[in-house]
Amino acid sequence: MSHNVLIEAAASSPEVEIETEQQILDRVRGNARRERLRTWGLRAALVAIWLGAWELTATLWIDPFFYSKPSAIWGRLVEWFSEGTQFGSIWLQIYTTVQEAVLGFVIGTVAGVVLGVLLGRSRYWAEVLAPFIKALNAVPRIVLASLFIIWFGLGLSSKVATVVVLVFFAVFFNAFTGAREVDGNVINNARILGASRRQVLGSIVLPSATTWILSSLHTAFGFALIGAVVGEYAGASKGLGLLISNAQGTFDSAGIYAGMIIITVIALIAEWAIGLAENRLLKWRPSQSTSNHGI
Repeated sequence: MSHNVLIEAAASSPEVEIETEQQILDRVRGNARRERLRTWGLRAALVAIWLGAWELTATLWIDPFFYSKPSAIWGRLVEWFSEGTQFGSIWLQIYTTVQEAVLGFVIGTVAGVVLGVLLGRSRYWAEVLAPFIKALNAVPRIVLASLFIIWFGLGLSSKVATVVVLVFFAVFFNAFTGAREVDGNVINNARILGASRRQVLGSIVLPSATTWILSSLHTAFGFALIGAVVGEYAGASKGLGLLISNAQGTFDSAGIYAGMIIITVIALIAEWAIGLAENRLLKWRPSQSTSNHGI
């Protein structure tokens, strides 16, 4: 009797549908696509609420002359990109600032990596130079920017020098720490196998410090843009920092915000490019896709 009941139950139960591998992949991709759309939709909604509240507040309660509002900022951006600025084309200003930032970023990064790795592997010279490096790092950068303008003039050199100083220390300390964190047992084994000091440095120390160095580049390029803008703000004939300085002098709050937006977009593009380079250079790292951290 029980056997017949089991047969009837099995016959009446629905068949379990077995998904193919392609169906599973399509379902996972669809879920990921919906998650991205949901995330970007929430971001867009937050931005829309923020801009709408700002526009309404500036229209009804606060003085837009001092605080500006999104419509005025958009109008200033349209004016700059369609008619140009009083110092020339907006693209010339962007090119000038990016050129200064990139040149200083490259020089500061190379110097920071080289000196950081070398001192990280030499405890004696690290102890000797530590007070000088700390003292230089403590010097206010704005003061240095003013000195660089006196020394090198209002041209490209003074801005690049300011950027180099900002970028160097951001990269140096990470490279120094990365070189110090290399497993000593790995180095000792390499030396036992006959590796020279140069081979150890190039084959073990640098690859091990790469994660630290690349992590610092995200912050370093932000410092590079800050250095370029600060240098232009202190004195320049063109650049985004000059636009912001001029907007401040004429109480053009919309112009200040417009310059900030352009600099932010440049920084985001650079962050995306550095992220691509980091992913390409660090393919050997274990995947961290399961991490719940979004930043």
